[in-house]
Amino acid sequence: MCRCKVFHTMFSRQSPQEMSVPFVIEQLQPEVFMAVMEFIYTNSVTLDGHIALEVLTAALLYGLTDLRKLCEDFISRTLTVDMACEALQVAVTFFQKDLHQRCLAFIEQHTQEIIRTESFQELSDLGIVSVLQSDHLAIDEVPLIQAVREWAHVSSVVLDVPIPVVAQDAVRELRLVLLSPDELTALERENAKDDLIPEIQIAQAWKFHSLKKVSDSNPHHFQRRKGTLPREHHRYLDPPSK
Repeated sequence: MCRCKVFHTMFSRQSPQEMSVPFVIEQLQPEVFMAVMEFIYTNSVTLDGHIALEVLTAALLYGLTDLRKLCEDFISRTLTVDMACEALQVAVTFFQKDLHQRCLAFIEQHTQEIIRTESFQELSDLGIVSVLQSDHLAIDEVPLIQAVREWAHVSSVVLDVPIPVVAQDAVRELRLVLLSPDELTALERENAKDDLIPEIQIAQAWKFHSLKKVSDSNPHHFQRRKGTLPREHHRYLDPPSK
């Protein structure tokens, strides 16, 4: 009770008679609960890659700030391709800016491997949007669009929501003007199968190819990413991110 405000609130509501009854905490796995108890009694914690994210979630739920910091430090130091998106999702869900930045930096360095992981396809719409907003992803836009398409198909099945609906926020972050005319034509053919990307967004990309002019209303979409492959029309765009 002294170490955790949530436990203090929980136990202080019990009468003396109720204190003799076992208190059940259902939302924590035993190994996660033991790690929390270890921290509460020793001010340290033993972590590994299997429980670190769950212990972090417990620390956030129970208001254990110092345990949260220990977990975030461990996770940041041991990030892997397979767990990076899972860690990012926790950061997005609980508004942990520092962890979010560390995870995103790792994803930016290993983008091509990470988009092939199961945890990438399990990202929420907020999670994938936070990734797609980055200028520093080490990947070209064509495979990135394909990864978003696969994510949308998985999310559509899981959530039982139509693909255009589940992906409406994510596709706004795709930079279609980076594609060549041939790539845009191929994209239109693929898009006819699932309506992933609104037609107006594709039309705006064609408008750029016609006018060769960067839009003042949304210049961010004309920014090349770190991994963008050069194309002839890119000379009309902003310099690539470094």
